[in-house]
Amino acid sequence: MDIRQLRYFIAIVEEKKISAAAERIHISQPPLSQHLKTMEEELGVKLVERSGKSLEVTEAGKALYKYALQMTQLMEEAKMEVKEVGDGINGRLTVGINTFSVAELSEILHQFKKQYPKVTYKIQQNESSHLCKLVRDRVIELAIIRLPLELDDFSVLHLHTEPFYLITSQKQKPADHEVSLAEIENVPLLLPSTEGLGVHYLILEAFSRFKLHPHIIGECSDISLLMDLVSSDFGASIVPETLLKRHRAYPIHAYKISSATKLAGSVGVIWLKNHYLSKAAQNFINLFTI
Repeated sequence: MDIRQLRYFIAIVEEKKISAAAERIHISQPPLSQHLKTMEEELGVKLVERSGKSLEVTEAGKALYKYALQMTQLMEEAKMEVKEVGDGINGRLTVGINTFSVAELSEILHQFKKQYPKVTYKIQQNESSHLCKLVRDRVIELAIIRLPLELDDFSVLHLHTEPFYLITSQKQKPADHEVSLAEIENVPLLLPSTEGLGVHYLILEAFSRFKLHPHIIGECSDISLLMDLVSSDFGASIVPETLLKRHRAYPIHAYKISSATKLAGSVGVIWLKNHYLSKAAQNFINLFTI
């Protein structure tokens, strides 16, 4: 038996006549009668018996009818769920987030949840280079990362480019202007991120372009700890604007680094080239292109 035959049998039971059932399911009577005979032969029992001009369902037929209803309902639900997953209405969004990539991420996720309330989430936070590995390994489908990185394996949607700021404790004398890298060359700096990674590289590369040698006293990839250290006057730091938006409560001074230094950071969404991308992931990407 197949699902089509079960639907035919449901029609026979509910219409109580082969002619009426055939009309309901839009086939002629002889093929429908043959399907009923085939089902009875396969099961080795009578499913219906004639009673005057109508059909009476046997006990075996009643049992089959009960399961036929359940199976056809499950089939419809399966088709609906698969379609919803295919449309991105249902399914799972797996996305990686850089430590300080998008200040408005919670608002974006709220907007996505409002449009697709049945989607569930797997959100992983890590350094951009590790997020690239997770996308390559198909642990996550998407990642919001900081550039530059080697991205030959990925499709990239650029989101924005943002300036960097010098941040210091409020114990330090405030300034009322943008600062140049030359002005902060001798300031004790704790760099965010880790040597060789995106933000760390951008900062050192900018100093190098101006043949400057910054006074680096350390690095700290834990952003909350970094902000604690800066606000307690342990040292200053250079951070992207997004970080300031996400950590407004700290008692610090923040000074925009002059645009003449060309120290700026780019943020983008990446996904693996030439691989299947779920509809949920596609719909999430579309939020950034509206």
